[in-house]
Amino acid sequence: MPDIIKQSENMGRLEYWENGNKAKGTFTKVEMDRRQTELRKWMADNDVDAVVVNSIHNVNYYTDFVYCSFGRKYAAVITQDTVTTVSAGIDGGQPWRRTAGDNVIYTDWRKDNFWFALQQLISVNSKKIAVEFDFVNLDTFKGYQETFPSAALIDCGQSTMWMRTIKSDEEISVIKHGAQVADIGGYEIAKTIKAGVTEREVALASTQRMIREISDRFPEGELMDTWTWFQSGVNTDGAHNPVTSRKMESGDILSLNCFPMIAGYYTALERTLFVDHASDEHLRLWEVNVAVHERGLELIKPGAKCCDIAAELNEIYRENQLLQYRSFGYGHSFGTLSHYYGREAGVELREDVDTVLTENMVVSMEPMIMVPEGIAGAGGYREHDILVIGKDSSENITKFPYGPEHNIIVN
Repeated sequence: MPDIIKQSENMGRLEYWENGNKAKGTFTKVEMDRRQTELRKWMADNDVDAVVVNSIHNVNYYTDFVYCSFGRKYAAVITQDTVTTVSAGIDGGQPWRRTAGDNVIYTDWRKDNFWFALQQLISVNSKKIAVEFDFVNLDTFKGYQETFPSAALIDCGQSTMWMRTIKSDEEISVIKHGAQVADIGGYEIAKTIKAGVTEREVALASTQRMIREISDRFPEGELMDTWTWFQSGVNTDGAHNPVTSRKMESGDILSLNCFPMIAGYYTALERTLFVDHASDEHLRLWEVNVAVHERGLELIKPGAKCCDIAAELNEIYRENQLLQYRSFGYGHSFGTLSHYYGREAGVELREDVDTVLTENMVVSMEPMIMVPEGIAGAGGYREHDILVIGKDSSENITKFPYGPEHNIIVN
């Protein structure tokens, strides 16, 4: 044991592994420079010496590197002159290859090596450092205080969120690819639906098809995190319910949820479907939800206020005595996010959000009601399209059909 301790004490605290060549970035240098320059302007306006982001979404947004934490700390440090990701030794040279900037690796040999790395990247004379208040936990916040005792810590979480809500042309291109891939996954699901087939098999078919399509479109990209939630019967009552091995039955209500991930950018396709046939009450409820969806698509346009959209759509549900079955907001922003990271909460179609939709925002329309078991028409009903806000109108980039005419599947 003493020999092991002695060896670890002599091993390096930081390493630099420029192993291989830099990978082709998801975005051009011009695009990454634009993001970093916008953040640096905010830093200058707020007298901030350095920004340290720890979240997957902000590290990805400012460096094009999507990390896998596995219980370790990661960061991107942005100053007026440098951008550097801080990664764990277990990842080797991959973070450097994927970072639009520099990279430093901290080793496992001492518990405080992550903080030691930050000390090498941020001046000891710094007076103000910005971190993400909505992401760092109490232990991490105390780590910042102890590592930089003379610096004031301010929040950059809200400001960076608003920066991310306005998408560049390059981002919109990636999002459009994602929407097309989601449609492809949806068609694969429709081919696979049949009484006696499990949710699991349908989801696997869709996910595999989408991953292959992403690989064809982005041959130099990383393939990670694409998934499908396919739900049947009572399992449709939640939008994020995991896949099970339940076998579909004739007459089942279904929820199709395809989620391709391209370089940390999430897109989605969600649809209500039925196996073979639907009861009269299922059809009535489905058609009401489709009416809400279609009106929502009309309301999403530049100048519209998020809360006003929600209020008008509530009235359609209320007129049909269904408002009590609505289970979440009507839509949200898209960008660098996933089921386990990221949220641009300032652009959600909810009653308590007064944000005005503007050009180059990307939002969904996804009304859902959930009728409990024991009531006629029981199940979860949800449609989901993605819209890009333009100067004078909005573009719906989801093409998979919705409604009873298309999605009662007989195979």
